[in-house]
Amino acid sequence: MKCEISRNVQSAAKLIQNGELVAFATETVYGLGANALDPEAVAQIFAVKQRPHFDPLIVHIANTDQLEELTSDFSSTAEKLASAFWPGPLTLVLPKKKIVPDLVTSGLNSVAIRIPAHPVARELLDLTRLPIAAPSANKFGRLSPTRAIDVAEQLGEEIKLILDGGTCTVGVESTVIQCMGECPVLLRPGGISLEEIQACAGDIRMAEIEDYAEVKSHVSPGMLPKHYAPGTRLIIVDHPDQLPESGLFGVLSLYPLEETEFRDCQFSAQQILSPTGDLKIAATNFFSALRNLDASGVDQIIAIRLPERGLGRTINNRLERAAAS
Repeated sequence: MKCEISRNVQSAAKLIQNGELVAFATETVYGLGANALDPEAVAQIFAVKQRPHFDPLIVHIANTDQLEELTSDFSSTAEKLASAFWPGPLTLVLPKKKIVPDLVTSGLNSVAIRIPAHPVARELLDLTRLPIAAPSANKFGRLSPTRAIDVAEQLGEEIKLILDGGTCTVGVESTVIQCMGECPVLLRPGGISLEEIQACAGDIRMAEIEDYAEVKSHVSPGMLPKHYAPGTRLIIVDHPDQLPESGLFGVLSLYPLEETEFRDCQFSAQQILSPTGDLKIAATNFFSALRNLDASGVDQIIAIRLPERGLGRTINNRLERAAAS
């Protein structure tokens, strides 16, 4: 199959309406989209990504009017979060209605929903007039794509069209909050920081894997211990002085190492997430930096842990899952 990289949103909308897959830009990462109400179309997502069926998908909608069709309850906390962060990189896990296929939700009684902010994604949703199920447009567990060419490299032989919207501005997946009880639960850190969520909604409980041990399916994407991984072995250190003195390794760091007070070390490649230490810029650059190191020919990638605050927490979460054995 010849894959086309295009900016023709109308062509993409027709493909979605006809049960085909389309990769498209969002502000977080590129998504692999299908009509969320068509189980056969959704099944293609799992097949192309080689994604296990116990891992649910996020459903993208154009506006809050579509919530009534998909979910049976929209709590005051969910409404507050949606008002503050939609359109944007926030996903809410809500009670689902029967119209949502079990394949989308991995058989759970909840559905993950968000309204994206990217103009290409929004135009696509407006034209299709359909909710679109869309996980990241990559092979399961691999690095998420932030450019159309990243999608083409992984999925170009298996899908017809990539809807190009440039480089993703947020660069990491959405924050996922479960709103189905008295206290909202952070299931996955993402493009909106925990501090921002807390400022809006108050107390937030952090999800523990043990909480869902009896659930056969994950309640949110991105909860697997190993995920978002490059092909090259990844190691995390807490401090630059833990780097080896030499070797065929690449370094991922927030700041340039030469600007730190720690000893020099010899490395084969380096990617700096933000010379100024801006964590939002670091998140935007994260996946492309890992991809560059993965392609540099090093034997291993050594990442220096970021500050555990704001989007640094999100990046550390992705690093820990990428480094899991």
